[in-house]
Amino acid sequence: MNLRALQYLVTLADVRHFSKAAERCHVSQPTLSTQIRKLEEELDVLLVERSPRQVMLTEVGEDVVRRARALLGEVDAIKSIARRSRDPHSGTLRMGIFPTLAPYFLPHVVPAIRKAFPRLTLRLFEEKTEDVLAMLGQGRLDAGLLALPVEGDSLATRVLFEEPFVLAVPEGHALCAADQVEMSDLENQELLLLEDGHCLREQALEVCQLSGAHEQLDFHATSMETLRQMVAAGTGITLMPVLAVKPPVAHTENLVTRPFKAPGPKRTIALVWRKSSAVSGFLEELAEVLRGIDPELLEP
Repeated sequence: MNLRALQYLVTLADVRHFSKAAERCHVSQPTLSTQIRKLEEELDVLLVERSPRQVMLTEVGEDVVRRARALLGEVDAIKSIARRSRDPHSGTLRMGIFPTLAPYFLPHVVPAIRKAFPRLTLRLFEEKTEDVLAMLGQGRLDAGLLALPVEGDSLATRVLFEEPFVLAVPEGHALCAADQVEMSDLENQELLLLEDGHCLREQALEVCQLSGAHEQLDFHATSMETLRQMVAAGTGITLMPVLAVKPPVAHTENLVTRPFKAPGPKRTIALVWRKSSAVSGFLEELAEVLRGIDPELLEP
């Protein structure tokens, strides 16, 4: 069985378009189509339903793609073993990270990663937590930076740090008066939250449950930056992770943040990977580098 044909099939499953799949695989469309047809002939099944407007996988095609992802992931692992036997700190590392952490954490640690592992190529995938976990399971990522807890007995986790939340309110809001806020101050307050699928939404809902606050139901944001600007516009208040309000993030006019009195709400950030990963030893080293973030950045 041709591994390249399996890679073409998996890519087609991802993009659902022959021309786009061929472009991503750096081959012509006829080449990709021919290889997939040969795979169908070899297996004596139809894998892809072809129509002028859309590409769909058959039921058996979906099953084959799931198996192919795992197989191709193992092939990548074999290559990683061979590569790192020659140079443990070289090659490409594919790491997923969720959107409410990526732009605020990475600027502080990428220079340290480059210094510690100058021959490493780091490929970053900014995805929601559930997508990072799925990609890990499929072998499409080597590791993920996630907020605990995460489900999965097959996963190894190394805690990196705890990140406090701060309360973000518009200037002039009653909660600006104190230097610190208490959880009880949120009772009956409406909080602006992210849409479903963001782990920060789940964390904020836990705070709502503990404090007696509730979400503002007529608004769900798609990003942290949207939340920031809506608070600045006087639309409501929200919780923000402390790294999202630290330099190099620019100050936002008309937005005030207040820390919580200890013990305030926080999230635990960890590096996560498959226990069976061929690069587990290297990921332990990477976790140590990631733990080196300046502690002052985590002070609310």
